[in-house]
Amino acid sequence: MSEQVKTSVQDGVMIITINRPQARNAVNYDTAQEMAQALDELDANPDLAVGILTGAENTFSSGMDLKAFAKDGQRPYAGDRGFAGICERPPRKPIIAAVEGYALAGGCEIALSCDLIVAADNATFGLPEVKRGIVPGSGGMVRLPSRIPYHIAMEAVLTGDMLPAARMAQHGLINKLTQPGQALEAALDMARTIAANGPLAVQTAKQVVSESRNWRPADMFDLQRPRIAHIFTSADAKEGATAFAEKRAPVWQGK
Repeated sequence: MSEQVKTSVQDGVMIITINRPQARNAVNYDTAQEMAQALDELDANPDLAVGILTGAENTFSSGMDLKAFAKDGQRPYAGDRGFAGICERPPRKPIIAAVEGYALAGGCEIALSCDLIVAADNATFGLPEVKRGIVPGSGGMVRLPSRIPYHIAMEAVLTGDMLPAARMAQHGLINKLTQPGQALEAALDMARTIAANGPLAVQTAKQVVSESRNWRPADMFDLQRPRIAHIFTSADAKEGATAFAEKRAPVWQGK
């Protein structure tokens, strides 16, 4: 592989970096394959609790590599994970987008596929696909309207204009704004907080929050019950209660 995606690990957190700064971290076919491999490793490795997704050299991602697409029709998809190896099937474990610079087009959709977003206050988001005669089909049209007000989402999708991070934060898209250059460190702080919690509980909570968005109120507890039953009989649940009683830090087993 060409190392278009680099990974490192800190405190049980996998940092995944899109590494094509010469192309503003635009995603080509190889990038998508390497991203999918990194996310497979995140999900499979019991020593990893959380992922952070960022871009090299102070740019998150400018989206699909249009030059590669124009040249040979290259589409940067990876199996059922979809665009960039993440947009259609994100990881089971929580993942945080750490955004510096531009998160545009597919880059914005990558951020939308993450569970939390930390962004520098001078970062820029946008879905400019309509300006190129295409549409944001990797999550922009279906995820953004559920994250921010309808009319603001329509503005972003239909005008294709870039929107500053500060404005997106006002509408609730961003968990934390930072000074420029500090998004990754702030994301690491958030990830460490999550990683300190029970891993089985964290993954189950993510699953329920993600899946329950379209549940009918009349069905929601019946649908939730089988998804969380294993938590209350788990070794981690017993350990959490025991550690609390003994006034010590819990030692999680993830089971």
